[in-house]
Amino acid sequence: MKATEFDKKFDEGTEDIIEDLDLKSKRRPLLEARRVNVDFPAWMVDSLDREAKRLGVTRQSVIKMWIAERLERKAS
Repeated sequence: MKATEFDKKFDEGTEDIIEDLDLKSKRRPLLEARRVNVDFPAWMVDSLDREAKRLGVTRQSVIKMWIAERLERKAS
């Protein structure tokens, strides 16, 4: 199917387009996980653990949230 045909089918909304998609090869650009190792001083890990416990999330979640907030602020 040509892209113009697919776009028309999508825009009209009269037919289900899910069958026309190859979901086996789907990706989420820029959202694929990549492992990064960072060493923190013990006092920082302790502080992260206290904050994680207070929020009811994991240490990794706290780190991700804080870094994401900082990067979003910097981007604006």
